[in-house]
Amino acid sequence: MIASPMTPPPAPQPPAEGAAPHTPVMLDRVVELLADAPDGVYVDGTLGAAGHAVAVLAARADRHGGATLVGLDRDPDALDLARERLSGVGPEVTTHLVRTRFDAMDEVLDDLGIGEVAAVFLDLGISSMHVDRAERGFSYRQDGPLDMRMDTDLPTSAADLVNDLDARELSRILRRYGDEKFADRIARAVVSARPFTRTTELAEVVRDAIPAAARRTGGHPATRTFQALRIAVNAEIEALEQVLPVAIDRLAVGGVFAVLSYHSLEDRAVKRAFAEAATGCICPPNFPVCACGRSPQVEHVIRRPERPDADEAAANPRATAARLRAVRRLES
Repeated sequence: MIASPMTPPPAPQPPAEGAAPHTPVMLDRVVELLADAPDGVYVDGTLGAAGHAVAVLAARADRHGGATLVGLDRDPDALDLARERLSGVGPEVTTHLVRTRFDAMDEVLDDLGIGEVAAVFLDLGISSMHVDRAERGFSYRQDGPLDMRMDTDLPTSAADLVNDLDARELSRILRRYGDEKFADRIARAVVSARPFTRTTELAEVVRDAIPAAARRTGGHPATRTFQALRIAVNAEIEALEQVLPVAIDRLAVGGVFAVLSYHSLEDRAVKRAFAEAATGCICPPNFPVCACGRSPQVEHVIRRPERPDADEAAANPRATAARLRAVRRLES
């Protein structure tokens, strides 16, 4: 069955003409990791169009004789596409699709009466269905409203940030979420040129604020600014830091948690959370016996992040920056 506590949203708009369909990143490796988890509930916290979920469910159903998915996504268009794709997965598969951000995982599982889960997956990349649709406002290459909200019910858009924040706060966002070394210059230029309503207007001002020599290397000059605004609008890092320990706590013994990240800020948060959960006794080495009573919750399945191979990176350039980490829950 397919269950959802939300009223079905309006039908999604088709992708932009000529847009490439979303291609799941490192699909075979993700399926291998999650199919190997024990029988039980599989949580996909970034369901999207269900590209990973369909393949993982097929593998888990084949291995265990059935499979259960809890799929989370805050984008109603993505959930519609996922619902359509998952409608043909077969009677041995049960799916629960919920419109919410992944940091609500605890609440969703409690509402569904689910305690432990066998597998959790997060793909933190931005979907093609966002980038390739100009009206969603994520792309600096296509003219569209300056929006960037993954959940269109969010109160604050990218236009609100660039039009309302002062230069100091804008600079902080660009530096923290985009590693933008010209953050101060860009922020001052944005404040001087606003208001903005369109993506290409902002991209042009950002480009002109960056020194000419720097514009000739490193891709489009507005890449880091748009990334930073998107992360800030959607509170992506805050949500990630909140969900990581929750997902680890929910894992059953032997359960697997895998995360695909795409830039250093995300990867650092995942690395830190996994390392902390894999750490045992933290008593000083001169203590004769352990006084902290701490034991590791997980073991690393992938300690050093795995990357797409050359063939996948060539076929799907958006996969190039992907970094995959995974842990397995220990008995404690």
